[in-house]
Amino acid sequence: MGGLFGVASRHDCVSDLFYGTDYHSHLGTKRAGLAVVNTEGFTRSIHNIENAYFRSKFEPELSDFHGGTGIGIISDHDAQPLIINSHLGTFGIVTVGKINNIDELGRKAFSQKKYFAETSGRDINPTELISMLICEESSFVDGISNVHHSIRGSCSLLILTRDGVIAARDKLGRTPIVIGKKQGAYAASSESCALSNLGYEVDYYVGPGEVVLLTPDGYKQLKKPGEKMQICSFLWVYYGYPPSNYEKINVEMVRYRCGQALARSDDLMADLVSGIPDSGIGHAVGYANEKHIPYMRPYVKYTPTWPRSFMPQSQAMRDLVAKMKLIPNRDLIEGRRIVFCDDSIVRGTQLKDNVQILFDYGAREVHMRIACPTLIYPCEFLNFSTSRSTLDLAGRMAIQELEGSDDRFLQDYAQANSEKNLAMVEKIRARLGLTSLKFQTMNDLVAAIGMPKEQLCTHCWDGSSCF
Repeated sequence: MGGLFGVASRHDCVSDLFYGTDYHSHLGTKRAGLAVVNTEGFTRSIHNIENAYFRSKFEPELSDFHGGTGIGIISDHDAQPLIINSHLGTFGIVTVGKINNIDELGRKAFSQKKYFAETSGRDINPTELISMLICEESSFVDGISNVHHSIRGSCSLLILTRDGVIAARDKLGRTPIVIGKKQGAYAASSESCALSNLGYEVDYYVGPGEVVLLTPDGYKQLKKPGEKMQICSFLWVYYGYPPSNYEKINVEMVRYRCGQALARSDDLMADLVSGIPDSGIGHAVGYANEKHIPYMRPYVKYTPTWPRSFMPQSQAMRDLVAKMKLIPNRDLIEGRRIVFCDDSIVRGTQLKDNVQILFDYGAREVHMRIACPTLIYPCEFLNFSTSRSTLDLAGRMAIQELEGSDDRFLQDYAQANSEKNLAMVEKIRARLGLTSLKFQTMNDLVAAIGMPKEQLCTHCWDGSSCF
């Protein structure tokens, strides 16, 4: 995943840029960067943030940054921002998304005697590839259209120029961009929650494929939005921060409605309800309120320094994160029938050991209610569960056990409450050692979000997508 933030201000923008970018730390754990432009030129810094907070890495350098216009990024992938010299002038760029045909586009570039200077590990840097596609055209707008036409996947981006910040949302709007305003400044952000503490008011939600130019005096549409949208549903379920809005729909309110829907379809009797910290909490509050069962915290997250358990590449590190970041409270566990709500089950890494700990601490029953359908397709658009084998997904592991193959009858398994779907869920329940396990239906999830299904990307659950 990743989150971007940009500012165009009549005054020095560095403080807003620093804190605005930091408010996207929940969207990435590996790389972060800032760039500003002033009368003397561009200043840029990039850091690895795998073992440190964004603020601790960049705060010592802030005195080196001066300028009214800047962009920032927190990412799980390539080093950004890049500063590009081209026939379009010098510009900075940050991108969020995933390019599925990056190897194909790279080979095409090599056949045209082009080259790439930046790398991500041993591979082509996706942001440099996007920059190349932009520079193939005679304007930034035409270049962004070339990006949308050329890549398979998704890409939202910010371009830093001497004239302002260009914000361009993914062609189908899979990742959001919102514009905020205050006296003498405008900002573009992946997360609307990054704006309020900096004094900005949400002013405009950039549409799918739309391109706008931000200056200290306002913003101007450079390209109209497209008619089709498929924004990522998982933003509301998991990735998004609770105070944020996408398409004017609040994340926390969606999570409450998800929990309520789970409760309405459940005849379970229990002593308490809890959410797996942090992203399961909103779903659990909705469930508890609907069921009139006390909400308690038998598991407490020690600090926010542990990353999300699916993010580390090493299985050993994923297991360590899952074990260490949650501390059980025996007084709330012993002798209790507990319902846990969580956003999703990706691999089951976080649940596998923690469920046994609950029983070791004397829990009578441990039930799990999941706010979305079973993940059985790898994400094609946001670098979520994509760098690992599809068989890592708990749903696909269950299908493999049932079928001897992971790709047979997938649509049947995706159909809520079908015979195959129930068999898959039972396999997952048994492997995790739960008393019971239920997943949200697609219809209830779509209703909780409150948008037409055709405007939502639900690929990771049912395989549907519109490239």
